[in-house]
Amino acid sequence: MTLARTWSVGLAGVRGAMVEVEVDIAAGLPGVALVGLPDAVVRQSVDRVRAAIANAGGEFPARRITIGLSPASMPKQGSGFDLALAAAVLAAAGTVPGSAVDHLVLLGELGLDGSVRGIRGILPAVLAAARAGHDQVVVPTANAAEAALVDRIDVLAVETLGQLVGHLKGETRLQPHVRGALPPEPPSPDLGDVVGQAAGRRAVEVAAAGGHHLYLAGPPGAGKTMLAERLPGLLPALDEQAALEVTAIHSVAGTLPADAPLVTRPTFEAPHHSATMAALIGGGSGQIRPGALCRAHRGVLFLDEAPEFPRAVLDTLRQPLERGQVTIQRAAGAATFPCRAQLVLAANPCPCASAAGDTACTCSPLERRRYQSRLSGPLLDRVDLRVELPPVTRAAWLDGLPAPESTAVVAGRVADARAAAGERLAGTGLTVNSEVPGRMLRERFVVPRIALRLAERALERGAISVRGFDRVVRVAWTLSDLAGRTVPGADEVAEALGMRLQRAAA
Repeated sequence: MTLARTWSVGLAGVRGAMVEVEVDIAAGLPGVALVGLPDAVVRQSVDRVRAAIANAGGEFPARRITIGLSPASMPKQGSGFDLALAAAVLAAAGTVPGSAVDHLVLLGELGLDGSVRGIRGILPAVLAAARAGHDQVVVPTANAAEAALVDRIDVLAVETLGQLVGHLKGETRLQPHVRGALPPEPPSPDLGDVVGQAAGRRAVEVAAAGGHHLYLAGPPGAGKTMLAERLPGLLPALDEQAALEVTAIHSVAGTLPADAPLVTRPTFEAPHHSATMAALIGGGSGQIRPGALCRAHRGVLFLDEAPEFPRAVLDTLRQPLERGQVTIQRAAGAATFPCRAQLVLAANPCPCASAAGDTACTCSPLERRRYQSRLSGPLLDRVDLRVELPPVTRAAWLDGLPAPESTAVVAGRVADARAAAGERLAGTGLTVNSEVPGRMLRERFVVPRIALRLAERALERGAISVRGFDRVVRVAWTLSDLAGRTVPGADEVAEALGMRLQRAAA
């Protein structure tokens, strides 16, 4: 047989697309022609495949070989095509039966010694194979646990090319990998560690209950980072669909732990303030990778020392925060990643950030104003909750006041509030109050005008924008859910407005 084909998967963002690998062996001068828009890594796979076949005890054909990757118009990137190329070459040369690879999906990188190495993006690739109707996929042993997360498809794990050849010849059959039990989740930081800061604790609880963005301002040591780190622990565990979405993103990014193939808890991303636009949103010169915002999908993106980030980098968050996804365009193609994350910003009141407060501050009013203006108005307008944290007092720290509530207690209230919101939003496709569009707030989930009087006055005098008004209403609904009420009243609207205007008035 001089013509053989098999299958692999190419990735565009977190979506996989089936790639047909065809190999034709003909008479002529020995050489290999690889067609179908391969990138440099894919072109180099020919040399890896040649060495791997030789070191696995086989023989690479010394004839004219044409390898086609279809669809030819889709760019092919990465080393995950190595295993499929090797199987197709061996089938075309008659080393293995062509019928054995005709409908098989193969994923994996080959070492020169014939070993099969793990690759990124296995989960979305196997999901694509299952959607296309394939019933078997061959993956590296290192990726077997991740691939086994997908139902309706048998996962065959191989460590060497020799194992695959033996299986295809029928000599030593590979058995489908059985999914093992997930390891226990490591303990998360407890909210009971945060002393004092009643306003901050309340804001974190409201943010968790409604999925709202949060801005924390205060002197060093006030507890901004501690509160942000404990927010994921208040969020409910991810459902099956969300867990697969988040796991697929981390698989493509290469940040999925080997001992935890499925992400079941909301993630926490805290990039340094020197992060570039590509690091925060996503990008790259070759294959497009998800940034910190995308890796925080269904979790928390925490930007500590937010004014130290370049303003242009921060402003790139505005559109993704509204849409819940980001599309990155490059000359070679585009990739779309989901990024429905909760944004938490933290900032000191001024550049010197004196722990002693304003009395010891050495910054001029102009310096303070410039520092605070690094966070643009349009970005802050998308943040629902803005809280000013005072320094922790001696009484709260040393005088044995009652222990603050733990994460478990607060998470229980958050779960009840989310359940109430989910019941109200049933049939809309929405799950939390922060996602409710403004039109639906005005037509379906109507708050009595008498309760909105204070917010209307703030809108009239320009203290909040129309977007800000809608966000006040959303927070009021969350406060109502936490209080066990069916409709927000004047108290909930006033508290929601106070949380939005607190920073502006500080």
